[in-house]
Amino acid sequence: MAPDPTSSLDHINDEVTRCRLCPRLVQWREQVAAEKTKRFSGENYWGKGVPGFGDPRARLLIVGLAPAAHGANRTGRMFTGDRSGDWLYRALHKAGFANQPTSTSVQDGLTLKNAYITALCRCAPPANKPTGEEFANCRPFLNRETATFRDFWQSVHGPAAILCLGQLSYRFTLQELQELGFEVPKPRPSFGHGQAFSLSPQLRLFCSFHPSQQNTFTGRLTEEMLDGLFESIDAWLNPNE
Repeated sequence: MAPDPTSSLDHINDEVTRCRLCPRLVQWREQVAAEKTKRFSGENYWGKGVPGFGDPRARLLIVGLAPAAHGANRTGRMFTGDRSGDWLYRALHKAGFANQPTSTSVQDGLTLKNAYITALCRCAPPANKPTGEEFANCRPFLNRETATFRDFWQSVHGPAAILCLGQLSYRFTLQELQELGFEVPKPRPSFGHGQAFSLSPQLRLFCSFHPSQQNTFTGRLTEEMLDGLFESIDAWLNPNE
């Protein structure tokens, strides 16, 4: 019987929500939560480290950058309550990974099937730019999550996938995978939307431009591009359908 990753992921998520290792990020996330913004002035902000979210037995792991100040830092759930999440969950729903296309609050009934979302940095950073030290402080969380899913994937013997949202996610996630014993191609493939390559017979890594407004408003990332990528991921995970 395959091991259930739920307990391990719950333990990691509990540590994430209690973490105060980065003084700059703690000060900023709590300041944003206290001062709020006008359109969310009546809401109680989360204002803590944001845990991973999704199906603990997922075969797709999605790695983002960091919570948005008035998105996940407000709602307490990855990619929830902001424009990036609007794009991501709409695409996940179309591909069959989410039960609904919107993600507005932790009480909205959203569930994920066969997908789990995490991030490099678990606290909202000023100007959306964590420092190198802050990335390093958060790194053990991603390492442990990835190791948990690696062990689960190896036990079920089916195809698995990791989706990196943005170039930083791609770079840091590859470092973690290399440390966990996966063979990273040399020379390392360059980042690009739609880039995909295998790290083992079972595991394939996919890349996407981050669904931030910087990319979606400019047309660098379109709905068709994101939908097409998830179609490719679904085809990899379900080759006989």
